Amino acid sequence: MSRRIVGLDIGTCFIRTVIAEIDSDGHIEVLGLSKIPSQGVRNGIIVNIDAAKEAVQNSIEAAEQMAGVEVSEVWTSIGGSQVSSMKSTGVVGVDPKGVSTSPLEIKIEAKERALKSAKSMLIPYDEVLLHIIPQEYLVDGKSYPDPIGILGVRLEVKTLLVKVSKSAQGNIAECIARAGFELRNITLKTLAAASATIHKDEMALGSILIDLGGGSTDVIVINKNAPVFTVSIPYGGNRVTNDIAQVFGVPFSVAEELKLKYGSCWLDPEEENDEVIIPGVGGLPPAVTNKKLLCDVISGRVEEILEEILTLVKKEAKRHAGLERLNGTIVLTGGGALMPGIVTLSQAVWNSTSVGAGTCSDFGGTDTSYRNADFATVMGLIMKNKDEDSSAVSKRSSRKSSGESKRGFFANLLRKIN
Repeated sequence: MSRRIVGLDIGTCFIRTVIAEIDSDGHIEVLGLSKIPSQGVRNGIIVNIDAAKEAVQNSIEAAEQMAGVEVSEVWTSIGGSQVSSMKSTGVVGVDPKGVSTSPLEIKIEAKERALKSAKSMLIPYDEVLLHIIPQEYLVDGKSYPDPIGILGVRLEVKTLLVKVSKSAQGNIAECIARAGFELRNITLKTLAAASATIHKDEMALGSILIDLGGGSTDVIVINKNAPVFTVSIPYGGNRVTNDIAQVFGVPFSVAEELKLKYGSCWLDPEEENDEVIIPGVGGLPPAVTNKKLLCDVISGRVEEILEEILTLVKKEAKRHAGLERLNGTIVLTGGGALMPGIVTLSQAVWNSTSVGAGTCSDFGGTDTSYRNADFATVMGLIMKNKDEDSSAVSKRSSRKSSGESKRGFFANLLRKIN
Protein backbone atom coordinates (compact mmCIF):
# COMPACT_ATOMS: atom_id res chain seq x y z
CA MET A 1 0.00 0.00 0.00
CA SER A 2 1.41 3.38 -0.98
CA ARG A 3 1.44 6.49 1.17
CA ARG A 4 2.45 10.12 0.76
CA ILE A 5 5.06 12.26 2.45
CA VAL A 6 5.19 16.04 2.23
CA GLY A 7 8.57 17.64 2.84
CA LEU A 8 8.46 21.34 3.80
CA ASP A 9 11.53 23.57 4.05
CA ILE A 10 10.75 26.97 5.60
CA GLY A 11 13.70 29.13 4.59
CA THR A 12 14.57 32.78 4.97
CA CYS A 13 14.20 33.54 1.26
CA PHE A 14 12.06 30.69 -0.07
CA ILE A 15 9.66 28.01 1.10
CA ARG A 16 10.04 24.71 -0.73
CA THR A 17 7.58 21.83 -0.74
CA VAL A 18 7.78 18.38 -2.30
CA ILE A 19 4.96 15.83 -2.31
CA ALA A 20 6.16 12.26 -2.86
CA GLU A 21 4.47 8.88 -2.96
CA ILE A 22 6.11 5.88 -1.32
CA ASP A 23 5.05 2.46 -2.65
CA SER A 24 4.97 -0.79 -0.68
CA ASP A 25 8.58 -1.52 -1.65
CA GLY A 26 9.80 1.84 -0.37
CA HIS A 27 10.34 3.39 -3.79
CA ILE A 28 9.89 7.15 -4.01
CA GLU A 29 8.05 9.00 -6.77
CA VAL A 30 7.85 12.80 -6.74
CA LEU A 31 4.33 13.94 -7.56
CA GLY A 32 4.58 17.69 -7.14
CA LEU A 33 6.77 20.51 -5.87
CA SER A 34 6.86 24.24 -5.35
CA LYS A 35 9.25 27.06 -4.51
CA ILE A 36 7.77 30.40 -3.49
CA PRO A 37 9.15 33.54 -1.79
CA SER A 38 9.14 33.28 1.99
CA GLN A 39 7.37 35.65 4.37
CA GLY A 40 7.63 36.21 8.11
CA VAL A 41 11.04 34.52 8.37
CA ARG A 42 14.28 36.25 9.30
CA ASN A 43 17.66 34.48 9.56
CA GLY A 44 15.90 31.12 9.52
CA ILE A 45 13.59 32.04 12.42
CA ILE A 46 9.85 32.62 12.13
CA VAL A 47 9.23 36.16 13.36
CA ASN A 48 5.68 36.62 12.05
CA ILE A 49 3.57 33.48 12.34
CA ASP A 50 0.61 34.72 10.31
CA ALA A 51 2.79 35.87 7.40
CA ALA A 52 4.73 32.62 7.44
CA LYS A 53 1.48 30.65 7.67
CA GLU A 54 0.22 32.25 4.47
CA ALA A 55 3.45 31.45 2.64
CA VAL A 56 3.33 27.83 3.87
CA GLN A 57 -0.25 27.48 2.68
CA ASN A 58 0.62 28.91 -0.73
CA SER A 59 3.64 26.64 -1.12
CA ILE A 60 1.80 23.43 -0.16
CA GLU A 61 -1.23 24.32 -2.28
CA ALA A 62 1.00 24.96 -5.31
CA ALA A 63 2.61 21.54 -4.84
CA GLU A 64 -0.86 19.98 -4.43
CA GLN A 65 -2.01 21.48 -7.71
CA MET A 66 0.97 20.00 -9.54
CA ALA A 67 0.51 16.62 -7.86
CA GLY A 68 -3.27 16.55 -8.28
CA VAL A 69 -3.73 15.43 -4.67
CA GLU A 70 -4.65 16.98 -1.33
CA VAL A 71 -2.44 16.41 1.72
CA SER A 72 -2.91 16.89 5.43
CA GLU A 73 0.45 16.13 7.07
CA VAL A 74 3.92 17.64 6.67
CA TRP A 75 7.47 16.85 7.71
CA THR A 76 9.73 19.87 8.19
CA SER A 77 13.20 20.93 9.32
CA ILE A 78 14.97 23.41 11.55
CA GLY A 79 18.43 24.98 11.53
CA GLY A 80 20.35 28.15 12.22
CA SER A 81 21.30 29.65 15.57
CA GLN A 82 18.23 28.09 17.20
CA VAL A 83 19.98 24.70 17.07
CA SER A 84 22.98 23.51 19.11
CA SER A 85 24.69 20.20 19.74
CA MET A 86 26.74 18.51 22.43
CA LYS A 87 28.40 15.16 23.00
CA SER A 88 27.11 12.73 25.60
CA THR A 89 27.89 9.20 26.78
CA GLY A 90 25.56 6.55 28.20
CA VAL A 91 26.77 3.49 30.12
CA VAL A 92 24.67 0.54 31.35
CA GLY A 93 25.11 -3.04 32.42
CA VAL A 94 23.90 -5.57 29.88
CA ASP A 95 22.01 -7.37 32.64
CA PRO A 96 18.91 -5.18 33.23
CA LYS A 97 18.88 -6.21 36.90
CA GLY A 98 22.52 -5.29 37.36
CA VAL A 99 23.28 -8.62 39.04
CA SER A 100 25.07 -10.83 36.54
CA THR A 101 28.76 -10.29 35.84
CA SER A 102 28.79 -12.94 33.12
CA PRO A 103 28.63 -11.90 29.46
CA LEU A 104 25.06 -11.78 28.17
CA GLU A 105 23.69 -11.27 24.68
CA ILE A 106 22.91 -7.61 24.02
CA LYS A 107 19.31 -7.10 22.96
CA ILE A 108 17.35 -4.05 21.88
CA GLU A 109 16.31 -3.37 25.48
CA ALA A 110 19.92 -2.85 26.60
CA LYS A 111 20.60 -0.62 23.60
CA GLU A 112 17.58 1.53 24.46
CA ARG A 113 18.69 1.82 28.10
CA ALA A 114 22.13 3.00 26.99
CA LEU A 115 20.61 5.67 24.74
CA LYS A 116 18.28 6.75 27.55
CA SER A 117 21.27 7.10 29.83
CA ALA A 118 23.07 9.25 27.25
CA LYS A 119 20.18 11.70 27.00
CA SER A 120 19.63 11.96 30.74
CA MET A 121 21.99 14.91 31.13
CA LEU A 122 20.47 18.25 32.03
CA ILE A 123 19.00 20.19 29.11
CA PRO A 124 18.52 23.98 29.62
CA TYR A 125 14.93 24.96 30.40
CA ASP A 126 14.56 26.92 27.17
CA GLU A 127 15.68 24.04 24.93
CA VAL A 128 14.31 20.63 23.99
CA LEU A 129 16.10 17.55 22.66
CA LEU A 130 15.61 17.20 18.90
CA HIS A 131 17.82 14.19 18.13
CA ILE A 132 20.00 11.71 19.97
CA ILE A 133 22.39 10.33 17.34
CA PRO A 134 24.58 7.31 18.19
CA GLN A 135 28.19 7.73 17.06
CA GLU A 136 29.79 4.60 18.47
CA TYR A 137 28.89 1.60 20.65
CA LEU A 138 31.44 0.02 22.97
CA VAL A 139 30.95 -3.46 24.43
CA ASP A 140 33.42 -4.03 27.26
CA GLY A 141 35.62 -1.39 25.67
CA LYS A 142 35.54 -2.75 22.10
CA SER A 143 33.87 -0.71 19.33
CA TYR A 144 30.94 -2.05 17.27
CA PRO A 145 28.70 -0.30 14.73
CA ASP A 146 25.70 -2.13 16.24
CA PRO A 147 25.96 -4.09 19.50
CA ILE A 148 22.84 -6.22 19.02
CA GLY A 149 23.72 -9.92 19.32
CA ILE A 150 27.18 -9.28 20.83
CA LEU A 151 28.01 -10.88 24.21
CA GLY A 152 29.16 -8.50 26.91
CA VAL A 153 28.85 -7.17 30.43
CA ARG A 154 29.03 -3.41 29.92
CA LEU A 155 27.50 -1.39 27.08
CA GLU A 156 28.55 2.18 26.34
CA VAL A 157 27.23 4.50 23.65
CA LYS A 158 28.76 7.78 22.50
CA THR A 159 26.20 10.15 21.07
CA LEU A 160 25.62 13.59 19.65
CA LEU A 161 22.67 15.39 21.25
CA VAL A 162 21.00 17.97 19.03
CA LYS A 163 19.00 20.57 20.93
CA VAL A 164 16.63 23.22 19.69
CA SER A 165 15.08 26.35 21.15
CA LYS A 166 11.62 25.61 22.55
CA SER A 167 10.24 28.89 21.27
CA ALA A 168 11.62 28.33 17.75
CA GLN A 169 10.17 24.83 17.62
CA GLY A 170 6.88 26.11 19.00
CA ASN A 171 6.68 28.84 16.36
CA ILE A 172 7.15 26.28 13.59
CA ALA A 173 4.45 24.06 15.09
CA GLU A 174 2.08 27.00 15.50
CA CYS A 175 2.69 28.21 11.96
CA ILE A 176 1.94 24.81 10.42
CA ALA A 177 -1.08 24.31 12.67
CA ARG A 178 -2.57 27.67 11.67
CA ALA A 179 -2.01 26.73 8.04
CA GLY A 180 -4.31 23.75 8.68
CA PHE A 181 -1.80 20.90 8.52
CA GLU A 182 -0.55 18.33 10.99
CA LEU A 183 3.15 18.43 11.79
CA ARG A 184 4.51 14.90 11.86
CA ASN A 185 8.17 15.51 12.59
CA ILE A 186 10.96 18.11 12.75
CA THR A 187 14.45 17.13 11.56
CA LEU A 188 17.77 18.97 11.75
CA LYS A 189 18.12 20.75 8.41
CA THR A 190 21.68 19.68 7.63
CA LEU A 191 21.02 16.10 8.72
CA ALA A 192 18.19 15.87 6.20
CA ALA A 193 20.24 17.49 3.43
CA ALA A 194 23.13 15.11 4.06
CA SER A 195 20.90 12.05 3.72
CA ALA A 196 19.82 13.26 0.27
CA THR A 197 23.21 14.26 -1.12
CA ILE A 198 26.05 12.34 0.57
CA HIS A 199 26.63 8.67 -0.22
CA LYS A 200 27.21 6.23 2.64
CA ASP A 201 30.79 5.51 1.63
CA GLU A 202 31.52 9.25 1.71
CA MET A 203 29.94 9.47 5.17
CA ALA A 204 32.26 6.69 6.34
CA LEU A 205 35.35 8.48 5.01
CA GLY A 206 34.41 11.80 6.60
CA SER A 207 32.46 14.47 4.75
CA ILE A 208 31.23 18.01 5.29
CA LEU A 209 27.90 19.47 4.25
CA ILE A 210 27.60 23.26 4.05
CA ASP A 211 24.07 24.62 3.69
CA LEU A 212 24.33 28.14 2.24
CA GLY A 213 21.03 29.69 3.23
CA GLY A 214 19.73 33.23 3.02
CA GLY A 215 19.89 33.97 6.74
CA SER A 216 22.54 31.55 8.00
CA THR A 217 25.19 29.07 6.87
CA ASP A 218 24.82 25.70 8.58
CA VAL A 219 27.47 22.98 8.67
CA ILE A 220 27.46 19.32 9.63
CA VAL A 221 30.53 17.07 9.70
CA ILE A 222 29.94 13.33 9.31
CA ASN A 223 32.55 10.64 9.97
CA LYS A 224 32.15 6.87 10.26
CA ASN A 225 28.52 7.27 9.16
CA ALA A 226 27.58 9.49 12.11
CA PRO A 227 27.53 13.28 12.69
CA VAL A 228 30.57 14.52 14.59
CA PHE A 229 29.33 18.05 15.21
CA THR A 230 27.13 20.79 13.83
CA VAL A 231 27.64 24.53 13.74
CA SER A 232 25.83 27.57 12.35
CA ILE A 233 27.22 30.93 11.22
CA PRO A 234 24.54 33.65 11.60
CA TYR A 235 24.82 35.09 8.09
CA GLY A 236 24.38 33.87 4.55
CA GLY A 237 23.10 35.09 1.21
CA ASN A 238 21.33 38.10 2.70
CA ARG A 239 24.70 39.44 3.90
CA VAL A 240 25.91 39.29 0.29
CA THR A 241 22.81 41.18 -0.84
CA ASN A 242 23.43 43.85 1.82
CA ASP A 243 26.99 44.32 0.54
CA ILE A 244 25.69 44.83 -3.01
CA ALA A 245 23.10 47.33 -1.77
CA GLN A 246 25.75 49.38 0.05
CA VAL A 247 28.36 49.35 -2.71
CA PHE A 248 25.93 50.30 -5.50
CA GLY A 249 23.61 52.47 -3.38
CA VAL A 250 20.41 50.58 -4.19
CA PRO A 251 17.57 49.15 -2.05
CA PHE A 252 17.82 45.57 -0.79
CA SER A 253 15.21 44.34 -3.29
CA VAL A 254 17.16 45.77 -6.22
CA ALA A 255 20.42 44.33 -4.86
CA GLU A 256 18.78 40.89 -4.61
CA GLU A 257 17.65 41.20 -8.22
CA LEU A 258 21.19 42.09 -9.33
CA LYS A 259 22.61 39.14 -7.40
CA LEU A 260 20.18 36.66 -8.93
CA LYS A 261 20.40 38.03 -12.48
CA TYR A 262 24.09 38.87 -12.84
CA GLY A 263 25.79 37.52 -9.71
CA SER A 264 28.76 35.16 -9.76
CA CYS A 265 31.53 34.11 -7.39
CA TRP A 266 34.08 33.38 -10.09
CA LEU A 267 34.39 34.83 -13.58
CA ASP A 268 36.23 33.81 -16.70
CA PRO A 269 38.42 36.69 -17.96
CA GLU A 270 36.24 37.21 -21.05
CA GLU A 271 33.20 37.87 -18.82
CA GLU A 272 34.75 40.57 -16.66
CA ASN A 273 33.69 43.51 -18.82
CA ASP A 274 30.15 42.29 -19.48
CA GLU A 275 27.65 45.04 -18.70
CA VAL A 276 25.43 45.01 -15.63
CA ILE A 277 22.44 47.37 -15.74
CA ILE A 278 21.60 48.86 -12.35
CA PRO A 279 17.93 49.97 -12.31
CA GLY A 280 17.25 53.61 -11.58
CA VAL A 281 16.03 54.39 -8.06
CA GLY A 282 14.24 57.48 -6.78
CA GLY A 283 13.92 59.11 -10.17
CA LEU A 284 17.58 58.55 -11.05
CA PRO A 285 18.38 57.03 -14.44
CA PRO A 286 19.72 53.46 -14.70
CA ALA A 287 23.48 53.06 -14.27
CA VAL A 288 25.93 50.69 -15.90
CA THR A 289 28.73 48.72 -14.25
CA ASN A 290 30.51 45.50 -15.14
CA LYS A 291 30.37 41.93 -13.91
CA LYS A 292 33.86 42.08 -12.42
CA LEU A 293 32.93 44.72 -9.88
CA LEU A 294 29.77 42.85 -8.91
CA CYS A 295 31.69 39.58 -8.71
CA ASP A 296 34.35 41.19 -6.47
CA VAL A 297 31.67 42.29 -4.01
CA ILE A 298 30.00 38.87 -3.95
CA SER A 299 33.14 36.73 -3.88
CA GLY A 300 34.69 38.82 -1.11
CA ARG A 301 31.83 38.12 1.27
CA VAL A 302 31.40 34.47 0.24
CA GLU A 303 35.13 33.84 0.61
CA GLU A 304 34.96 35.30 4.13
CA ILE A 305 32.13 32.89 5.03
CA LEU A 306 33.97 29.90 3.57
CA GLU A 307 37.21 30.77 5.37
CA GLU A 308 35.37 31.05 8.68
CA ILE A 309 33.79 27.64 8.09
CA LEU A 310 37.20 26.15 7.23
CA THR A 311 38.67 27.44 10.49
CA LEU A 312 35.73 26.13 12.51
CA VAL A 313 35.74 22.71 10.88
CA LYS A 314 39.48 22.20 11.40
CA LYS A 315 39.22 23.19 15.04
CA GLU A 316 36.01 21.36 15.93
CA ALA A 317 36.72 18.15 13.97
CA LYS A 318 39.95 17.77 15.89
CA ARG A 319 38.40 18.67 19.24
CA HIS A 320 35.31 16.47 18.90
CA ALA A 321 36.70 13.48 17.03
CA GLY A 322 40.47 13.81 16.97
CA LEU A 323 40.33 14.16 13.18
CA GLU A 324 43.29 15.82 11.49
CA ARG A 325 41.68 15.48 8.06
CA LEU A 326 38.54 14.24 6.32
CA ASN A 327 38.85 12.05 3.25
CA GLY A 328 35.32 12.32 1.88
CA THR A 329 33.63 15.17 0.06
CA ILE A 330 32.56 18.73 0.77
CA VAL A 331 28.97 19.16 -0.36
CA LEU A 332 27.31 22.56 -0.88
CA THR A 333 23.54 22.81 -0.52
CA GLY A 334 20.94 25.55 -0.08
CA GLY A 335 20.13 28.47 -2.33
CA GLY A 336 23.69 29.78 -2.17
CA ALA A 337 24.96 26.58 -3.82
CA LEU A 338 23.21 27.69 -7.04
CA MET A 339 25.40 30.79 -7.35
CA PRO A 340 27.59 30.55 -10.49
CA GLY A 341 31.23 30.02 -9.56
CA ILE A 342 30.55 28.95 -5.96
CA VAL A 343 32.13 25.52 -6.44
CA THR A 344 35.28 26.97 -8.05
CA LEU A 345 35.66 29.56 -5.28
CA SER A 346 35.10 26.90 -2.60
CA GLN A 347 37.72 24.65 -4.15
CA ALA A 348 40.19 27.53 -4.08
CA VAL A 349 39.46 28.47 -0.46
CA TRP A 350 39.50 24.87 0.78
CA ASN A 351 42.42 23.89 -1.50
CA SER A 352 40.49 20.79 -2.51
CA THR A 353 38.94 19.45 -5.68
CA SER A 354 36.52 17.32 -3.62
CA VAL A 355 33.96 20.14 -3.46
CA GLY A 356 30.67 20.01 -5.34
CA ALA A 357 27.06 21.14 -5.27
CA GLY A 358 24.73 18.57 -3.71
CA THR A 359 22.56 16.67 -6.16
CA CYS A 360 19.56 14.53 -5.22
CA SER A 361 18.64 11.24 -6.88
CA ASP A 362 16.12 11.11 -9.71
CA PHE A 363 12.69 10.10 -8.40
CA GLY A 364 10.71 10.80 -11.56
CA GLY A 365 8.10 13.51 -11.96
CA THR A 366 7.52 16.07 -14.69
CA ASP A 367 9.63 18.73 -12.93
CA THR A 368 13.01 17.45 -11.75
CA SER A 369 14.26 20.74 -10.26
CA TYR A 370 13.97 18.98 -6.87
CA ARG A 371 17.34 17.42 -7.75
CA ASN A 372 19.04 20.82 -7.38
CA ALA A 373 21.09 21.70 -4.30
CA ASP A 374 18.46 24.08 -2.92
CA PHE A 375 15.97 21.20 -2.58
CA ALA A 376 18.42 18.97 -0.66
CA THR A 377 16.76 19.54 2.71
CA VAL A 378 13.21 18.94 1.55
CA MET A 379 14.21 15.79 -0.36
CA GLY A 380 16.17 14.59 2.65
CA LEU A 381 13.05 14.92 4.78
CA ILE A 382 11.27 12.53 2.43
CA MET A 383 14.15 10.05 2.28
CA LYS A 384 14.71 10.00 6.05
CA ASN A 385 11.02 9.50 6.84
CA LYS A 386 9.98 7.18 4.01
CA ASP A 387 10.44 4.04 6.12
CA GLU A 388 8.44 5.34 9.04
CA ASP A 389 5.72 2.88 10.03
CA SER A 390 2.46 4.43 9.00
CA SER A 391 0.23 1.69 10.43
CA ALA A 392 -0.28 3.62 13.66
CA VAL A 393 -1.12 6.84 11.86
CA SER A 394 -4.83 7.54 11.55
CA LYS A 395 -5.45 8.92 8.08
CA ARG A 396 -7.83 11.81 7.90
CA SER A 397 -10.33 12.16 5.09
CA SER A 398 -10.08 15.94 5.29
CA ARG A 399 -7.79 18.53 6.83
CA LYS A 400 -8.14 19.18 10.51
CA SER A 401 -9.08 22.62 11.65
CA SER A 402 -6.11 24.62 12.81
CA GLY A 403 -7.22 24.25 16.42
CA GLU A 404 -7.49 20.47 16.21
CA SER A 405 -4.14 20.15 14.50
CA LYS A 406 -2.51 22.46 17.02
CA ARG A 407 -3.88 20.60 20.03
CA GLY A 408 -2.80 17.26 18.59
CA PHE A 409 0.76 18.34 17.97
CA PHE A 410 1.29 20.02 21.32
CA ALA A 411 -0.21 17.05 23.16
CA ASN A 412 2.35 14.78 21.48
CA LEU A 413 5.13 17.28 22.09
CA LEU A 414 4.34 17.52 25.79
CA ARG A 415 4.34 13.74 26.08
CA LYS A 416 7.81 13.61 24.47
CA ILE A 417 9.18 16.32 26.74
CA ASN A 418 7.74 14.75 29.88
